[in-house]
Amino acid sequence: MAETRTAPRHALVTGSAGFIGHHVAARLLDDGWRVTGLDAMSDYYDPALKRARNARLEPRDGFAWVEGRLEDPDAFARAWGAGPFDAVIHLAAQAGVRHSIEAPGDYVDANLRGTFALLEAARHRPPAHLLLASTSSVYGANTAMPYREIDRADHQMSFYAATKKATEAMAHSYAHLYGLPTTMFRFFTVYGPWGRPDMAPSLFTSAIFEGRPIKLFNGGDMRRDFTFVGDLVERLVALIDVPPGDAPAGDFDSLSPVAPHRIVNIGTGRPTELAEFVASIERAAGRAALREMHPMQPGDVPATWADTTLQDALIGPRQVTPLQTGIDRFVDWFRDYHGA
Repeated sequence: MAETRTAPRHALVTGSAGFIGHHVAARLLDDGWRVTGLDAMSDYYDPALKRARNARLEPRDGFAWVEGRLEDPDAFARAWGAGPFDAVIHLAAQAGVRHSIEAPGDYVDANLRGTFALLEAARHRPPAHLLLASTSSVYGANTAMPYREIDRADHQMSFYAATKKATEAMAHSYAHLYGLPTTMFRFFTVYGPWGRPDMAPSLFTSAIFEGRPIKLFNGGDMRRDFTFVGDLVERLVALIDVPPGDAPAGDFDSLSPVAPHRIVNIGTGRPTELAEFVASIERAAGRAALREMHPMQPGDVPATWADTTLQDALIGPRQVTPLQTGIDRFVDWFRDYHGA
């Protein structure tokens, strides 16, 4: 009897040249998926880094990509036309809390209009599972920790967070109206190799190597649920095969009562003091940091901490990369990429 071969599953990854997107695309390719990527190569930070990430994906069998914005009908039609898709993983967005104070229109275009274009396409040609990135920033002014997905999240502190909360609401309405199985991820401070240059690990590391002071806001009294990018990718990929069903996993489940829509925190559940995070970079770099204290910045929050009960119930407890191990990997990459 002839062997029956099944076609590889096919995913669309938006933001495939971004920090998280290119790691997700690489992992799916490793797992035997076909991947269509879409990325605008915007100049929010140096596009050379995005092109370097993309260059790691382009030669690989099963990968194809389209350069363009979700809100550009022609570019998006080229990417969507490569389907149908077993999974659509929407990671493209205008990121950055501080930039949203200076240029809020960028967030309307990328986060609202772009997500709307994706949802409209998905209702006409539904994927088996639609997965969209949100952020821990939506918890905003909440002070009760750890943050649970079922907690109210009504008081965002930045326009960036407000647009991401809006995408959660938009996705819920489409899930309800058109039966789209939808999972929203609330990512907690992600770090690791190929990270964005505007994020704390890159800012701190570059300052340490160049002998400049690092800026510590709120007098350094900050805590974050730092999540290594490899851990995040493992959890995201595992959740592809756990679309929202009919029954909640427990009374902690954010599964909607009227739609196949669920919100899931992706974090470690282990907040770290900023001082320890900086010390980890110092150990990896082999150099001491110069510290410069500043007040809290507008739109920022002093702490984040993920409750991972739902994540663990859906896919089982997962290994957490120790902070020093993750920082060592990041600094090794930083030295290699930047020649530091």
